[in-house]
Order: sequence, then structure tokens, then C-alpha cells
Amino acid sequence: MAVTQGRVPPTVELTAGRLRGDTEGGVAVFKGVPYAAPPVGALRWRPAQTHAGWSGTRDATAAGPSAPQMFMEGGDPVLGGHGFPPFDEDCLTLNVWTPAVDAAKRPVMVWIHGGGFVSGSGSLPNYSGETFARNGDLVVVTINYRIGPLGYLCFGEEGGGEAATGNLWLTDQLAALRWVYDNIAHFGGDPHSVTVAGQSGGAISTAALAGHPEAQGLFQRAILQSPPFGLDIPTRAKYLQRTAAYLEITGAKDLDELRGLPWSRLTEAAGELFGHTMRWGYWPTPFLPVRDDITLLRHPADTLLHGAATDIDVLIGWTREEANFGFALDKGYAAATRDQVINRIADTFKADAVDVYAAYERTRPGARPADVLMDLITDELFRVPSLELAESRAALGRPVWAYQFDFPTPALGGRLAAAHCLELPFVFDNFDNWSHAPFLEGIESTARDGLAQAMHRAWISFVRTGDPNHHALPIWERYDGKTRATMRFDSVTTTVSDLAGHSRRLHHRASKQA
Repeated sequence: MAVTQGRVPPTVELTAGRLRGDTEGGVAVFKGVPYAAPPVGALRWRPAQTHAGWSGTRDATAAGPSAPQMFMEGGDPVLGGHGFPPFDEDCLTLNVWTPAVDAAKRPVMVWIHGGGFVSGSGSLPNYSGETFARNGDLVVVTINYRIGPLGYLCFGEEGGGEAATGNLWLTDQLAALRWVYDNIAHFGGDPHSVTVAGQSGGAISTAALAGHPEAQGLFQRAILQSPPFGLDIPTRAKYLQRTAAYLEITGAKDLDELRGLPWSRLTEAAGELFGHTMRWGYWPTPFLPVRDDITLLRHPADTLLHGAATDIDVLIGWTREEANFGFALDKGYAAATRDQVINRIADTFKADAVDVYAAYERTRPGARPADVLMDLITDELFRVPSLELAESRAALGRPVWAYQFDFPTPALGGRLAAAHCLELPFVFDNFDNWSHAPFLEGIESTARDGLAQAMHRAWISFVRTGDPNHHALPIWERYDGKTRATMRFDSVTTTVSDLAGHSRRLHHRASKQA
């Protein structure tokens, strides 16, 4: 039950123990709250376990450590940083923002960060729930979960039982959702009105959770921002080849030896694994979700088309130039040749690569081969599979809203345009928390703030009602197979029929010819 708040630090009493939080921007916040046992020692590479609780009053005024990951000194050249120290294996914590610790039963938004399955943190100020809590009268939860080799390795029979899964990240997120269901009412939230939202890898997570039997009833709505549904999600048998390569890099002979290594060596070896998995013209990531027949039975996108997951309301979207995030600043790709890109197209479609190249080129007069490649990767990894999901959901008669984020950033010479991740500060409407991010440099506040209000309020409306429409937004129609209405977020925001029709038709035609 709620105990007190105001000038006295807010406190709550949970089954696990008492928490003392803080206030930020007029809302109560509780940080670094454990939702599962520390996955250390014998629990490394084991599914998330119940936390034993604590005695006395636990201080919840500081975020918990980020999950162990590779760290770039000086920050990422686009985001400025996606995961900051401290790092620690004892990372299964969450943060809660609420307008008041009362019994108001407010709608809840659970945010799952992205990061290519190897980086990121729910502890970052970027993902502060303060604005959503204050502006939308919502309760907001952000989580940390295992990533990289500690969250995405998959073992064979020698892993034995619990260690055989390749999706420890998913067991973490399920534990966090169960914690929300059991505890969020103490923070003024409604456990029966929960939206799970995520971006990139976090959107993949959201989709996977929607189809998991243990998540049924734990959330009712899903927001999928830039899900890379075009990724090939391997079977456990196929993924074991990657695990073998990783073991060879570490020098460990088996799981027992791997458990004895410090996490710093594990993340270092993860960096070396990139060299084994990178392919020219493909999104680089050494770790992936696994169809392990234990925690994940089908591709995450497909989970939203089966069983109870079809009852979840869905908002899905992408940015216009998703692939620019990973490739536009790479000199190797800037110098790409026409033949290289045609060969990359042929690798995907197997036929008519020259015609496909020409079709892309016609949509962007004067396009360099690198521009064609960026559009191709954006389509096959993000835009087209998201459209296909929207089409399939609409065909089932289930509500789905689609958007495309078109607002280009002038930063870094304009090379990023509307790149992957650029919509995040607009959705959270907390640009001060992104002041370190190079990709926001040069954006004028007048254009920025209006677009942020449109998106931020749409997300609030969806979390509250399952419908993103609000008074300051043009009518946002549901996506269907006739008009294919898509909200175009830009300096002028409007609904466009079949906005990504060229990409959809081109990929459909090329795939049929393959």
C-alpha cells in the first residue's frame, strides 16, 4: 500500500520489502528496484529467478547498473551513448515513475530499450518516464535485462535443462512483466491496463512477449518502433554454430569454464565475434533471439498473428531512412559501387537484381549506389516486414495503426536523414536528456517541439485508450488492406494512403520472381 509522498520522500510497501524513492519534475520515481534475483554465479545463463526480497527500507533513488556490454569511450558517433557505466551482472532492476503513489489505477507503459541485442540500458536518462507520467497521468516502467553473450548465448545438451535456452533476455522480461502485474497497483498503476513499448531490439522483444503463453493477460497493447523483423531468427541447431565460434574466441572448452570467466572477458569476446558474423551490406549483430522450442517457438513477428496475441492492440512504425544509422557514416559504404549493390540485391532476391536497382534509383533521382543500398536495407529489414505484419493483422480484423517518421536531421552533414533511433527523443519529448546526442544537432526547436508534441501525445493516447488519436493530430485511421493509411510524422504531419506502397510492391514483385 502507499505510505506517504510529497516533501517527505515517497515510499511504498511491497511483498519483497519497503522502498524509499524520490521526486523528479513533480512525479514520484523509484529506481534500481530488483525484479529478479541477481543472475550471477550458478544463476549465470539460467532463467530469471524470484528475488528473495530485503529487510528494512531499500533506497530506490539511484538507477541500477546497466547490463554488461561493450563500451565506446567518447560515446557513439550518432547517439552519443547507448549504455553507460557502471556495468554489472547484477542488473535485473527496473525504474518506476508515477504521478502519485495512490490507488488511482492509471494506465501503465513498460519500456524495453533497444541496442542491437548487445547494448543499451533502461537506466539511461534518455528513457526517463518523467514526461509520460506528468503529461499523460501514466505510470511508466523501464527495465534492464541481460544482453550480449549473457542474454543471447544458446547451448546444446551440455547446457542441460535450464541453460539450454538461448533467450535469457526473454525470461528476464517475463519476470519484469510479472513484477509489474503483482506490484504496480502500489504505485498507482492498473495491472490490467498495460502497454509494452520498445524500439529496435526492444520492439522484437515486445513482439516475442506478446506471443509467449506466460505473458497472456500481462499486457493489452503493444507499441513497436522500428522492429527489425527482417532479421533471420535462427533455430537452436543453427545458432549453436555461433556459440561454438564464441567459445573458441574465449578459449573456454565448455559452459562450466565459461561460467568461470569474468563478465569483462565475455563482453570483450563479444566484440571479437563481430568479425565472424559481419557481412557486407547487412545489419551487423553477433547475437540474436533464437527459436529454441522452449521460450520462442516462431519468429517474433509471427507471434502477433496467433492465439491470444491477436487480441493485443498494435501501433507499429519505422523511420524513412532506418539503415542510415548503421551505414551512412561508414566510409566503406559511402564508396559503394553499383556492382556491389547489385550483387547485394541478387543475394537477397536471386533474380532481376539490375531491374530492382533501377527501380530504387528511379525513386531518388541522382542517388548514389550507397543511397540505393540504404533504401534496400531499410525496406528488407524494417519497413516491408512491418507493413506485412500490419497487412496480416488488418486481414484478421484486428486494430493496428502504422506510422513513418520522415523528419530529417541536419546533423552530421545531413547524411543521417530520418535515421533509426531519431524518433526516440520526439516520442519521449525530453530533448534535454538527449543533449549529448550528435544526431540532434542543428534541429530548430520550433519544428522539433511541434512534432514532439504530436508524437508524444499520440503515444499517451494509445497507452490510455488503445487509440493514438488526439485533438492536435490529423485523424489517424487504422491500417487496412484498402487505404493502407499511414501517419507521416514530419514538420507537417498528416495521414497518407499507402505511403510505403513503392517498397511494398517492389519487394512483393521481386520476391515472387526469386
